[in-house]
Amino acid sequence: MDETLNPWKTLSTKTQYENPWIRVEEHQVINAANKPGIYGTVHFKNLALGIVPVDNEGNTYLVGQYRYPLKQYSWEIPEGGGALEIEPLVSAQRELKEETGITAMEWRLIQEMHLSNSATDERALIYLATGLHFGDSAPEEDEALTVKKLPLKKATEMVLNGEITDAISVVALLRASALMS
Repeated sequence: MDETLNPWKTLSTKTQYENPWIRVEEHQVINAANKPGIYGTVHFKNLALGIVPVDNEGNTYLVGQYRYPLKQYSWEIPEGGGALEIEPLVSAQRELKEETGITAMEWRLIQEMHLSNSATDERALIYLATGLHFGDSAPEEDEALTVKKLPLKKATEMVLNGEITDAISVVALLRASALMS
């Protein structure tokens, strides 16, 4: 089987919903079994960015906030969206500063990933930030954030205990922990 061949054929595409961040589409298709079908996709208009800031003592900084879709509070690494026309690192640096007040001297891309690739085209980049400097945060007006400082090892334990469930945060903290050990 040639892995590069696309067994799907798109017959038509209709936008069902759109806002400044996403577009939801319905596709009439001939599926991989060569039968007619329907497929729904969500197109993301920004790049997802996550940052694991680690200080000289091996601490990291998590951001806590209530997540409306989940109807629950969530601890996560600093993360957000970056416009596709802006260099991803510039957007990551902005997100870290906005959410935590932290700036970093050294940045390293540690992971690229697709989030829920069965239904979306959302792509994420994860950075490790070191050489930290601390200042005032400036979250967006609709964000009510709490910043928590803790050892990277403890944050990784939170992942393994199921206390951190956000996909970008899970991957980022496990990857950073592996790289720093």
